[in-house]
Amino acid sequence: MSLGSHITELRKKHEALSVEVERATRSPGSDDLQISELKKQKLRIKEQISRLEAAAI
Repeated sequence: MSLGSHITELRKKHEALSVEVERATRSPGSDDLQISELKKQKLRIKEQISRLEAAAI
């Protein structure tokens, strides 16, 4: 897999997590621990994307 396609896949995962976090926060019976874990996953992916983009320059 090329670097560009890997970054694209990571961005798709990040966006999917964003949607999931948004849905969970709007749900009345949402689990705060689960939301927190989803946000941590988003942050890890965002950091990975940043590192890969910096390495590509």
